[in-house]
Order: sequence, then structure tokens, then C-alpha cells
Amino acid sequence: MKPETPTKNTKLCPTCGTRLSEDASRCLVCGTDFASADKPSKPTQAVQGSRIPAITLSLPFILGFSLLFLAIGAGLVYYFLRQTPAEVVVPPTQTPTLTFTATVTITPTPVTPIPTDTPIPTPTPFSYRVAAGDNCSSIAFAFGVSIQSIVLLNDLPAACDTLFEGQNLLIPQPTPTATQLPTATLSEAEATRAACGEIDYVVQDNDTLSSISANYAISITALKNYNGLVSDNVRSGQSLKIPLCERAATPGPSPTPTPPPPYPAPNLLLPQDGIRFLNSDNVVALQWAAVGTLRENEAYAVTIVDFTDGADVRLVDYVTDTKFIVPQSMRPGESSPHVFRWWVLPVRQAGTDDSGNPIWEAAGNPSAQRVFVWAGITTASTPSP
Repeated sequence: MKPETPTKNTKLCPTCGTRLSEDASRCLVCGTDFASADKPSKPTQAVQGSRIPAITLSLPFILGFSLLFLAIGAGLVYYFLRQTPAEVVVPPTQTPTLTFTATVTITPTPVTPIPTDTPIPTPTPFSYRVAAGDNCSSIAFAFGVSIQSIVLLNDLPAACDTLFEGQNLLIPQPTPTATQLPTATLSEAEATRAACGEIDYVVQDNDTLSSISANYAISITALKNYNGLVSDNVRSGQSLKIPLCERAATPGPSPTPTPPPPYPAPNLLLPQDGIRFLNSDNVVALQWAAVGTLRENEAYAVTIVDFTDGADVRLVDYVTDTKFIVPQSMRPGESSPHVFRWWVLPVRQAGTDDSGNPIWEAAGNPSAQRVFVWAGITTASTPSP
């Protein structure tokens, strides 16, 4: 097979190598212009920068220069060493004085926290359904609360006599109360001595007990008893107490007696209001604070009322002491508890009745009323054989 001979002269594109006709002036593929490509290009000159002049030193020159430099240095040192050394004054070195500046450190003052009052939650009352045979006193005794608190919480009548079986009652939580200590009261002799005015007297020369008695209008017996003397003899310089309340009355017309002012209401001490006394408590003692020194015709009227189930059993007694023992006759005989109310009133005897009994009238204000519950006597059952 023979190679195909071109019938027409062709040429190659110098840029992309495409075969074109000989008379083509531009490449149809890359667009090269054959007219500009055929022109010869000028040769390009190489760009050369300026050179730094080079200094060439020979080795003998370098060695000779070094020896010359060393010789000059050695000569200078020798010259300065041969010179007479002058006295060199070295100025004293000043030592700097250190000044300490106190740095104040501010210590923050601790802030005391202000206590915040935390409200104490009120105890929530609980509900109770009234059973057969229940009353206010038995319910109050069973739950350890006062009858008045049940009446106020349930809006009941003061007598609390409207309960019925199946009724729902709100029972308050019992509030513990601190027991107050009874205040100390003076005995009758101590109270009399404290109320009696007195003066100090020093026995002088030639004084006798009778002369002192006549001078102050006090009996010899009163002086001896007040000062604890066992004889009528006194000595010079001895100290005596002169009781002014023992002086004899001055002769003259009897003054019109002035009625004493009314006493304040007695302050009740024990027992606390609404307290319960159990079967084992055989003694119930009532105590109150003295209103002052009572006179011979004055006393305290103690009133005790058993108002359980509307019975209204009342006891009134008169005492000169600030303590009263509730008699056993008022204690309920059955096992169910009874509710008692008591108060104290200062009284004064105004006379006697036909039977010779004293007639008392109020000499002051009555005290506040308190309530206590007293359980009945529990009888032990005898087991059957």
C-alpha cells in the first residue's frame, strides 16, 4: 500500500501544528497570523547589574598590619606603667537611704447579717366526730386543750351544751406553756417588820431602857422584843432599833378612821389556765401573789365553781394566806373529769350576822378567772375468781 501523495503544497502552523494550505495567512484553529510570525525577531540583550569593586589583600600585608597594631598597643601600656602614679581620690560611694512607705491595707468590715424573722406556722386544727356520751369537758380533757378554745374555734355557746352525736368539731393543737414559779411572799411577821418604820439609836451615857422607852413612847417589852434583848440592861454605845409602829397613841380626841384604798386585783400564779389534773394528782393547790399586807379584818375570798354539765357547784372560802388547797369533797367520784373555774377577791369584814358569822365586803378588784380539769377517782375492779 503506497502512501498518499499530497496533490497540493501545505504548511504547518508554528503554534498549534495544524496543517494548512500553503497560501493560508491565518490559522483556523488558534488564529495565529502567519505574516507577523514570518518576520525575524531582534536578539534580546542580557541585563547585567553593576559590580562592587573587589579589594584584594595579600597574606603578608595582613600579618604586618596585625604586628604593627600589637606593637603600638604594647608601647602605650608600657608608657602608662612607667609614669608615677598619682593619688587617686575615690569619691565615697553614697549609700542610698531606703524610705519605707507604709502601705495601708483596708480590711473590709464584716457585715453582720440581719436576722430575718421566720414566721412560725400556726398549727392546723384537726377534726373530731362527737361520739355518744361526749361533752366539751371530756373532749377537752382527752385532747389536752381548754374548753374555751373549743368554744371559740367552733363558734359554740359559752355553756357548750349543744353537742350532738356525729357532729364534727375542730380541735386546736395543744399549746405548751411554761410553768411560772410562785413568787416568794413574806411571812406575817416579816411583812409587819418591813412595813414598820424604824430609826437607829445609839445608847448614850446614863441611858436606861426605861428612859429610852419613855422618850419614844414605846413600851419596854416592845423594845426588848424588837431588838432581841433578854434583859433590861443596855450599855453605852449599843445600837438599838426604835420601831415607830409600836409607839403609843398620843392622848387626844380619836381621829375619824379613814377607809383604806381598794386593793388591786390579785395576780394568779398556779395552776395554769386549762391545766389537767390526772387520777394520780390527789392535791390541787391554788396560789396567787399577795396584794399587800392585810389588816386584821381583811382576807382573800377564794371562789371555786364546778360548772360541768351545768351543775354550778360553788365553794367560797376565806383565807389570809396566798395559797388554798381544793378540798377532796369537790373531787368527782366517778372516772369522768370535771371542769372547775376559780378566782380570788380581797375582802374586808364589815360586821357579823345574827348567827355570829362575819359579813364580808369587797376590799378591791377580783382577779382574772382560770379553769382547770380534775379527773375522778378510778376504782380498781376486783377480778372474779
